Amino acid sequence: MTSIKACLFDLDGVLVDTAKYHYLAWKRLAEELGFTFTEQDNEKLKGVSRMASLDILLSVGGLQFDNAKKYELAERKNNWYFESISKMDHTEILPGALDFLKACQENGLKTALGSASKNAMTILDNTGLTPYFDAIIDGTHTTNAKPDPEVFLLGAAALSVPPEQCIVFEDAEAGVEAAHRAGMSCVGIGSPATLGQAELVVSSLQEMTIERLKELSLAR
Repeated sequence: MTSIKACLFDLDGVLVDTAKYHYLAWKRLAEELGFTFTEQDNEKLKGVSRMASLDILLSVGGLQFDNAKKYELAERKNNWYFESISKMDHTEILPGALDFLKACQENGLKTALGSASKNAMTILDNTGLTPYFDAIIDGTHTTNAKPDPEVFLLGAAALSVPPEQCIVFEDAEAGVEAAHRAGMSCVGIGSPATLGQAELVVSSLQEMTIERLKELSLAR
């Protein structure tokens, strides 16, 4: 039996709901480029880096640009997104997230953020979540997007905890795969239909307790 010593959390869709702001910014960009980008299209962007997301969006519109133009488009989208998240506060923390982070601290579990977002610090600071993390690994620290395990391996290293003693909380299929490729167990936040590869799937962190973590540890 391997006990769990650390919890690693994705940001969007797990701790806060910034996905809506991403979608609105991508949708606005698509409209400026002359095509429609639907919420169904947006599902393909979950857990994907900014430039990879842009490539997916452009493929939906059947458009191709050189790298310089793509960088300009990505910056335009990010500026709109940043305007939105700059107005966030603690009321946008998802149900159960703060209570579970506090429970982790109170029970001696280390915590790390593992997010592709380059704006993670702005979001954490604005929502007041920064003090609940022992390590923060975001898009400014990584070169490979999920499902590459880099972000979670960096998180485990920053916490000085072996990967097999870490558990990841993710809302994206690519994130679940990244956790497993890192040698970690994973709790999926969302639908079992898309996150069925996770060891446990819950609708939100409101369903998570330290007792449930211990059960997962015993089952390993």
